[in-house]
Amino acid sequence: MAKKSVFDFTNMVENGEKIVYLTAYDYLTAKMQEKAGIDMILVGDSLGMVTLGYDTTFPVTLDDMVRHCQAVRRGAPNTFIVGDMPYMSYQASDEDAVRSAGRLVKEGYVDAVKLEGGGPRILSRIKAINESGILVMGHIGLTPQFAGQIGGYKAQGRSAKAAIELVKQAKLIEEAGAFSILVEGVPSAVGKAITERASIPVLGIGAGPYTHGQLLIYADMVGLYDNFTPKFVKKYANIGEILVNAFKEYAKDVRENRFPVDGEHTYKMKQEEEKELLSLLD
Repeated sequence: MAKKSVFDFTNMVENGEKIVYLTAYDYLTAKMQEKAGIDMILVGDSLGMVTLGYDTTFPVTLDDMVRHCQAVRRGAPNTFIVGDMPYMSYQASDEDAVRSAGRLVKEGYVDAVKLEGGGPRILSRIKAINESGILVMGHIGLTPQFAGQIGGYKAQGRSAKAAIELVKQAKLIEEAGAFSILVEGVPSAVGKAITERASIPVLGIGAGPYTHGQLLIYADMVGLYDNFTPKFVKKYANIGEILVNAFKEYAKDVRENRFPVDGEHTYKMKQEEEKELLSLLD
């Protein structure tokens, strides 16, 4: 499978083909997603919650992101990978933003980076990263790194005034040089309005069916992360339940001495070697 480029994504949009986007944080998951033909993988800072066990994305460091991006790249060498820029890796200055993005590309082997927000400072960061030669994906709507300012983890753009602001933000992000925009947690009408006015691919997560493609956090869609499930998630499997049952069955077998079965799950010695061992023991 040949790795898709920005030109492929543009062509997909022009041809009316949906872009399939999923998160991954480790080698094995990325390997399976590449086998499944996923178009684009996001190594999201959501790894803080679904992989590292934090309550929020805030504790995730740039070093964390680099390490997980490396693992995902090893698992999916032929898939377009986007690396999330974690909290405070880009907010302070354009220089910090370019340096952080550069590490994700140089050390994490990603094809593009993503950062949250649509205000003037973030637009400056997008422009600086883009001008340094790195592909940038914008991210508006429900932006977890701005949870305090937007009133928590809840849908955005539910009033006409708030929706118009998001439409404006999307256009400014495009003008700043982003190759794509992720829109999260907004009404379908808002996702549609942004998409219809964009000249770049618009991906949605909880933004309705009208965007150019869809993203889900893989741990949500397969039932691995059960702390909370957003309304927009469709569960395609319940791997969490399967794993718990497998672990229970294993524990029961061990405790009742039904695993391992000698001869079935064990190595054998040649008969003469076993005899010699017994004589040596004697």
